[in-house]
Amino acid sequence: MRAAVVLITGALTGIGRATALAFASEGARVVVSGRRHDEGKHFEGELRRRGAEAAFMVADVRHEDDVRHVVDQTVARFGTLDVAVNTAGTEGTPGPVLEQTAESYAATFDTNVLGTLLSMKHELRVMLAQGRGSIINVSSTFGQRGGAGAAVYAASKHAVEGLTQSAALEAAGSGVRVNVVAPGPIDTGMLTRFTGTDARKAALIAGVPLKRVGLPDEIAQVIVFLASNKSAFITGATIAVDGGKTAL
Repeated sequence: MRAAVVLITGALTGIGRATALAFASEGARVVVSGRRHDEGKHFEGELRRRGAEAAFMVADVRHEDDVRHVVDQTVARFGTLDVAVNTAGTEGTPGPVLEQTAESYAATFDTNVLGTLLSMKHELRVMLAQGRGSIINVSSTFGQRGGAGAAVYAASKHAVEGLTQSAALEAAGSGVRVNVVAPGPIDTGMLTRFTGTDARKAALIAGVPLKRVGLPDEIAQVIVFLASNKSAFITGATIAVDGGKTAL
């Protein structure tokens, strides 16, 4: 059976890194993408030492030429693109609406929204032509609700969910599925930066019904499921992995 070819954006830290490791353990051929060359090459080496066929490609998802190049190089090297996981994202500058600026808005939306749009555009270009594929985007529990001090970030994740649903409908019946995973508080550097202090992080975690922070690998395992044929009847869906937070 042919090993799947998986492209992961934002693959050098947090959920993206855990996702690359999870697919590698499944025997997939993994292309990891990110902005930091040395860190990316080191991660490529780590994946290869674990027995995976892996490649690192530098890309900034805010720039269409970068995205196009990574997708085209993935196909040139491996002959296909079976799965794309768009995890590249930023928390932006958390704070009240009154403190936000055009610059803070652009810094968040250029990565979270434009980056997702450009990634899907070129992933779909390949997948629709080959008649198969699965795209998984990453949102947040803030993708369906607001949060004090998180207006711009929440708005960007609402947009990611809207993009996902629209792309799923456009691709329906083509053999290509598009879904989004919405994590709750996950033990990553982004959570630490977003909360800012230990007290704020503790307060956020206290609001999770399971009373703990999630782990990056717990998100990665759901992404692997959505990429597989076990989820063949799922498209346009938002899958919450949040310790019960959206049930409140």
